[in-house]
Amino acid sequence: MTYTPFTDSGMYLLNLMERLGRAGIFLFTTCLRIITPPYKIVPVLKQIHFIGARSLVLIVVSGIFIGMVVALQFYDALVRLGSVAMLGPAVGLVLVRELGPLITALVIIGRAGSSICAEIAIMRNENQIDALDCMAIDPFRYIIAPRFIAALICIPILSCIFITVGIFGGYFVGGILFGVSPGSYFGGMYDAVLWRDILMSVLKGIAFGLITIWVATVKGFYLHLDPTAFGSEGVSKATTQAVVISSIVVFFADYIISSIIL
Repeated sequence: MTYTPFTDSGMYLLNLMERLGRAGIFLFTTCLRIITPPYKIVPVLKQIHFIGARSLVLIVVSGIFIGMVVALQFYDALVRLGSVAMLGPAVGLVLVRELGPLITALVIIGRAGSSICAEIAIMRNENQIDALDCMAIDPFRYIIAPRFIAALICIPILSCIFITVGIFGGYFVGGILFGVSPGSYFGGMYDAVLWRDILMSVLKGIAFGLITIWVATVKGFYLHLDPTAFGSEGVSKATTQAVVISSIVVFFADYIISSIIL
């Protein structure tokens, strides 16, 4: 084979298209398993506990301090402009539109997404998924579908919790520490935050949840197709790639959803 300056880039693009097509088939197959019977609730509840309940403390702590930092930064800027009454609307809009779903997704990627990817990659590495196939147990229904359902349920709910505690964290800084009146803070927020902003937040939560669990599961599930991934080093590599790729795609989806709705 004759190599040209474009050979490597062409092979990279072909491999990229192959991986994207494989991921698309993976998502389509998972969606079919989700919507077709039999339906099993217990595996979904276990994943909801793992993704949602065990992330709750981290989400609450992150939301409180993010809300406090946002209120502190906005208060300093608004004092210079003589518009302290706009503190509530500013904090509410930033948390509802942007920081709530985005920070929640990044936290879940780091805490749950990496763990899910490593778990599935180890199952693939130790031939457990092949054993399921040999026993006529569908790995998509048994392993992947419960995690998809749990992520799509938990991440929007965790985003709402993040926004709520962030708003009260912002009030602690603006209202209690700096003396902004509760009526000005919450009343202005009520007038400024529209249903369109809430819809944007919910859509982002659902989209980010899908991206997070999709990338995490597909990277672990197809570990055996990566010729450079062997043993524990391959699991580590797949997990790192899952975290990086899902974070980048979340940022990209964040801009796309914002540009469409706004």
